[in-house]
Amino acid sequence: MAGLTLASPSAERGVYSPWRETWRRYSRHRLAVVSAFLLLILVLAVVLGPFVWRVKINDIDIIAGMQGPSLAHPFGTDDLGQDILARMIYGGRISLAVGLAAMLVSVFIGTLIGALAGMSRGALGHGLMWLTDLFLSLPQLPLLLLLIYLFRDGLKQVFGPEGGIFILIVLVIGGLRWMPVARLVRAQFLSIREKEFVEAARALGASPVRQVVRHILPNAVGPVIIAGTIDVAAAIIAESTLSFLGLGFPPDTPTWGRLLYDAKDFLDIGPHWALFPGGAIFIAVVAINFIGDGLRDALDARRVI
Repeated sequence: MAGLTLASPSAERGVYSPWRETWRRYSRHRLAVVSAFLLLILVLAVVLGPFVWRVKINDIDIIAGMQGPSLAHPFGTDDLGQDILARMIYGGRISLAVGLAAMLVSVFIGTLIGALAGMSRGALGHGLMWLTDLFLSLPQLPLLLLLIYLFRDGLKQVFGPEGGIFILIVLVIGGLRWMPVARLVRAQFLSIREKEFVEAARALGASPVRQVVRHILPNAVGPVIIAGTIDVAAAIIAESTLSFLGLGFPPDTPTWGRLLYDAKDFLDIGPHWALFPGGAIFIAVVAINFIGDGLRDALDARRVI
């Protein structure tokens, strides 16, 4: 009949967008959404905090030492009268930067080794997996402490006290966290390389590099992102552990772990000194883990949500 039009199926359902579908799946995970919001607040606080809270991290006021939270010092002061909020803002940038940089290192190494092992059909793949299992069998914390102890002085002389320790911690933590990513990527590659679309690309003459870059790796990136979020949380905990043991950044660099180390002898008279940096580490790690859970649900096409 004239004047009547039939709506197309695409108009009824709306235009399909992979990003919109991913967000729909992610938004159904309420804890992941709340965690993303909390992590965003934490990141904005450490990035924009110095422009709002202009107290110097090294300002000493002995008279105001070990004061609890107040209007002048919302998070209280330490034994030297230094403002804990200012030091947490400064240290938060370092702790989060270490977590992100170490994650990038571990994901890069793990993806490279996993891709090589997954595409190899001979001794190379078995050798790389043997190397991965070897690294997995090493005691992580003792090896981490040994590498920090051996190389920190040399890197300090080349890149400075903060730059040298930052590079060393990022490389050591990232270099000891790539193994789960490598095994995950290898498993994905072994599965995807036998799919019909990869076989079709191979039959059309696509080189192994093109198969990986254009067909296999984009379909394996979801689990890698999820593993990366876990690595961020693990790297933050590792950096905090090193700082707590006195093997991290210099004493005048107030990372969250270093603040906990400085506060351990004053827990009975100044619990606020340890409460706030410990709470920041807890919130960051838990939020990142829940974000990883949400991404797992959003990027796993086999889940029906």
